[in-house]
Formats: sequence, C-alpha cells, structure tokens
Amino acid sequence: MKRNCLSLMIGALLASGPALAQEAPQAAPAADRGASATNLDTIMVTARKREETLQEVPVAVTAFTSEALDKLNVQDIGDLDAQVPNLTIYAARGASSTVTAYIRGVGQSDPTWGADPGVGIYLDDVYIARPQGALLDVFDVSRIEVLRGPQGTLYGKNTIGGAIKYVSRGLPTTTEGFAQVTVGNYNQRDAKAAIGGPLGGPDSGLRGRIAVASMNRDGFGENTYNGQPVSDKQVNAARLNLGAYAGDDFDVQFALDWIDDQSGMRGSKMLARNPFTPAYPPMDDRYDIRSGMPNVNSVETKGASATVNWRPNEDWALKYVVAKRESDSHSNIDFDTTPVKLADVGGFYEDNQVSNELQANYDGGGRVRGVVGLYQFSGEAGGQIRNNFFNLQFGDTRGKVLTDSVALYADWTFDLTSRLKLDVGARYTDEDKRAIVLNRFYADATFTRPIAVAADFDKTTNFKNVSPKVSLDYQITPDIMVYGLATRGFKSGGYNIRANAVAVPRSAEPFDDETVDSYEIGSKMAFLDQRLFLNLSAFHNKYKDIQLSVFTGIDTNGDGVNDAFFGDFTNAGKGTVNGLEVEYQYLPTQNWLITGNLAWLDTKYDEYMDRGVNVADQMKFTNAPEFSGAVNVEYRTDLANGGNLSARVGYSYQSEVWPTTDLSPVIRQDGYGLVNAGVIWKLNDAWTFSLQGTNLADKEYRTTGYNIPAVGTLIGFYGPPRQYSLSVRYDF
Repeated sequence: MKRNCLSLMIGALLASGPALAQEAPQAAPAADRGASATNLDTIMVTARKREETLQEVPVAVTAFTSEALDKLNVQDIGDLDAQVPNLTIYAARGASSTVTAYIRGVGQSDPTWGADPGVGIYLDDVYIARPQGALLDVFDVSRIEVLRGPQGTLYGKNTIGGAIKYVSRGLPTTTEGFAQVTVGNYNQRDAKAAIGGPLGGPDSGLRGRIAVASMNRDGFGENTYNGQPVSDKQVNAARLNLGAYAGDDFDVQFALDWIDDQSGMRGSKMLARNPFTPAYPPMDDRYDIRSGMPNVNSVETKGASATVNWRPNEDWALKYVVAKRESDSHSNIDFDTTPVKLADVGGFYEDNQVSNELQANYDGGGRVRGVVGLYQFSGEAGGQIRNNFFNLQFGDTRGKVLTDSVALYADWTFDLTSRLKLDVGARYTDEDKRAIVLNRFYADATFTRPIAVAADFDKTTNFKNVSPKVSLDYQITPDIMVYGLATRGFKSGGYNIRANAVAVPRSAEPFDDETVDSYEIGSKMAFLDQRLFLNLSAFHNKYKDIQLSVFTGIDTNGDGVNDAFFGDFTNAGKGTVNGLEVEYQYLPTQNWLITGNLAWLDTKYDEYMDRGVNVADQMKFTNAPEFSGAVNVEYRTDLANGGNLSARVGYSYQSEVWPTTDLSPVIRQDGYGLVNAGVIWKLNDAWTFSLQGTNLADKEYRTTGYNIPAVGTLIGFYGPPRQYSLSVRYDF
C-alpha cells in the first residue's frame, strides 16, 4: 500500500527551509532546488496518538510548527484564534492567563471549580483540568495542534468541542539551544532561552533540556484612582526535561514545568453610566479603570510528569504517563470599575490533579493499526469567592469539587482496500463528582462573622458514558482524500458551587452531562504539483443538555420583585450547529506564500426551557461568530550570504459575537477585522532579527462583558491594542 506523503500546515506560515527540520527530510540547498522550491513542506502530527502526515489524517486538525508560530507572532495560545477555523479563545474576565476556549460553538466560559472546560488543553500529553494558567505562553515549542470536533475516543476528558495540544521541544542528541530578547511598545521586555543535549557524554544514554522565559510589559491602561498599571504582564516560566535511553526500544522521560503570573488586574470599560454611582461616568479609554480593589491577579501553576516508552517488538509500542499538576490563584474583579464598593469580587482558587494513562499502540505495517488505552484522573478543585455588593451585602462561595474518573478507550484503523480505510473507536467513562459547598452571608467585609447560610451540602453523583466514533476515508488519487465520520462527545455534569439552596432549592441538585453527536464530511487535497493545498470540512452537530452559567434573579422579601441574584448553572436543552470550514495554502512562486482559512457557523437553540417556557427563539449561542477567516501573504527570498528574508501581512475577520448568555446588545461585539504584519531577517544559521506588529489599525473590540442590572454593572473587556516589537535571537 502506498501511503500519501503529503502534508499541510493549514493556517500557518512555513519557514524558508523545511517546515520541520527535525521531523522531515532536509530540503536541497536553495541553489539546487529549482522547481522543487515551490513544493509545500511536510509536517508530522500525532492527532491519533501515532505519527502521521497531516494530509493523511481524516480529522479536522490545524498544526503549527515552531517556525510558523514565530512567523505569525504567536505569543500565547490565544493568538491562534484567527488562524484556526471556528476557534474562539481569549483571556477570561479580569484575568490575563485564565483561558476561555470554544470550538465550533462548544466550550465553557465559567472558570469556577464547579464547571469543566469544553475544549481540552494538553501540555505534552498531560490534560490541564482547570482554566487558571492554561492560556499558555509559547516558548521552546515543537508544534501546536488544534483538533476540531469531539475527540473522546483519544483525548478523553472534556474534549467535547475539541483539543489543543501544546508539544514542547524534545530532547536532542547533540548540544543545541537558543537565546532571544524582545523589546516593544508598552515597555515590553521579554527574554527566552533554552539549552539541551546529552548528559555525561554522547554514549551515556542521558539527555536533558531546560527552557526559561520572562515576559514583561507595562499596562495598556491605568487605575486613575491609585496610579497603578492595568492590563500589564509579568510572567516567569521554566521547563526541565530529562531522559534516560536504553537503546532505541526503551526510555524514561521526566518533565517539570512552572509558571508564575504576577500580572495585575485586567482592564474593563464601563459601557453605560452605573445608576448607583452617578458620580463616575464612563471613561474614554477602554483599559482605564478607577478601582479601589488591590491590584492582584496572580496565578502559579506547577506540573511534574514521567513518561515510559517501551517497544517490546517492531509491532507494538507501550506508553505510560503519570502526571501531577497543581495551581494557586488569587484574582480581583471590580465589576463596577469605580472606587465605590458596589460589586467587588475577590477569588481564591486552588487545584490539584493526578492522572495516569497507559497506551498500547500497534502498527505491524499491514492493514490494521491502532491504539488502546486506560486513563485515570483524580482532581480536587476549590477555593473561595468573596462578594461585596454595595458594601452592605457580603457573601461567599466556598468549597471544593472532587473528581474521580476512569476511562477505557480504543481507536483502530482497518485498510479495507489499498484506498479505503475504516476507523472505529469508542470511549467508556465512569466519573464520580463530589461537591462540598458552604455558601454564607456575612455581617461585614472581613468575611469572618456569618449571619446566614445560602447552601451547605456534601453530595456525590456519578456519570457513565459510552462515546463511539466511526469514520471512512477514501484516497481518490495520491493527492486527494475524502472522509466522513460520525462521533459523540461527552462532558460530565456536576454541581453548582454558587448554589443558593434556601431561595432556589433545585440549585443544590446536580446538573446533567452534555453530549454532542457530530457528523462530518471532509477532504484533503493537493493540486498544481503540490503547490496548492486545500482542505474542506462540513459538519452537523446535535448538541444536548447544554451546560450554561447564567445569572438568576431571586425575590428575597416576598414582594414579587427580584431584588437579588445568584450565579446559576443549568442545562439549556438542545441545539443544532452546522458549519463549513476551508483551509488553504498556496505557493504561486518560490517567493510568495498565501495561507488562510474561511469558516461559516450556524447555531441555534432547538429547546431552551426557562421556568417552564421554551424561549429557544430568543436565545443565542455564545462565542460563535457566523463568519470568520484569515489570510496571510508572505514574501520570502534567499540572500547571497546564506540567510533569508521574509515579510508578511495578515488580515483576520469575524462577524458579530454574543460573548455571554446575557443578550445585552451593548455587550455584543459587532464584526471587525485586524491587521498584522512582520519582517524576519535570518542573517545566518545563528542570528535572526524579527520586527512584528499586531492590531496595526488599533481596532477596539470586546472579547467578553457583563450586564448585571441588580448592581448596575454593564462593562466590557477588550482585546489588546496596537503592539509592535523587535526580537533578536541567537541559535547554537
């Protein structure tokens, strides 16, 4: 059987040399390439837990090499937003490194410990359970893969919308490394470095790599009340990898990672005058605030893992991954943005997780190959959220959620003919959720003298699920493959940790798990002697028991008028999501490269029950723009001294977005476009200079917002302003 060797790096810009120098054959020198210089390069992915070229994987996946990430100036995974079809990802609320991620209209915007994300984020095969600290900064990375649609048969927990895989650089067999410094406006000062290679001599079987990064920037705005910066950045990070290799068939690898984010509060703009604070009208700048809360928004995450790889024979490969992660966060969100203690919220989060995964991968070189695995996860997430309303009402959300999950999965490929392949898979999940909740009201802002209890319970519930997948792909020609698949995604239910069981007894009962039945057809195509790659996908999703975080009004004095509210969590009912995605990459000549994507998304609620009434026709999906896309045009040329020069201009667009379940038209973000550009001069094999600019038109656009009439809050959080930077990098 002849397998297709094409591959495509969709939505990314390739370097002038090979896309993956460590994973693809070296290209011929520039002077000898001739017509072959216009062939697109190869990228390997592990979307199905085994190495394959991107074009032969019957999955909607977008991949970015380290060179592409540099070209696109991707500083954290939030910068991938425009480069992946139907991906919406940004910093949540007032935090700078807490992630909100949606793929094809499926995700979760509530970062509290009672809600699970709908898009799974993985750091080197380890699932990151909580959103705090999960908006990963990009440094010393090998590649990033974004898989769209349910991925339960391979990636398990909370991949109902898709999965984002962050793959750090491996352990090299020779000593190598780099050092890079970046300066930019807003006093940006970044430093990144890494070094790796054999330890104790080339034949010792020991290898190591250490990477460090410090990313700093002044604020986009100012707290005019106390003069402190707003939306600044102060992040330090490090990763250490060690490996012991006993020949080619057995190795053990250890990894440690640490991130310390001491950035301050993220700015928000008052979108309308708060009737309870008429002395503080909206400000002109979208990042300036007048908060009296302490400028605290800290997140520290730590992780450790051990990976054992053993190949007992040529057909089987066994892999075992054990990992532990923990995080501590403290953040303040001033929902009224004024010195008045009107809607001040302080959050303290802590998380611990342990996971074990055993994989058995079979590929005998024949007509059958696949993977089976056993996955176990134990997590404890909790903390306290303190609410101060009007400096008269003081309450907290306190407790923790304990999760114990076991899953068995398999994904197997059968070559029915030399062109037709069948892929079948399934995942069985058994998950316990225990919630310990103690929500109280207090006499004053010290939160030490409770005066009433809103909820006090310790409950456990169980969720079991079988998520199947079946797909067929057919190789029409060596350059054209079509596929069709049907799969189910699953995300377990849980408890509302903000429950007010006294006023609303049902809020202390568990909410249901949610599922997505997804049907997709697609194609991966190459034309013009591999100078044009075109990937298409169309999908139809039936979304059931949608988990939504909403504000629910309550009547505390029995007069029939809602005079208070609480954070509710509910299953909305049913929805239908249809979509089309186009990804393209075109080399018209050896000097020009055009890449990008187009996406269409049609979302609607079929059922949304509110107090016994179906209000589906009034509701909107959140973070689901109907149209989005991007185009990047790059000119690149080799230089006489052996270096090369590339210049890029990019434009991205998305149509209007409803960022929250509250349908205030003031919070809604209208359609907008962003312009980015960059020039990279690779002087030689050692020195590289990069000039980059983002949001060059300084477009104002909201990523999310809040409308809470009970406290007069109507605010919006905005994306970054115009930024430009200059980087110098030395490779050795």
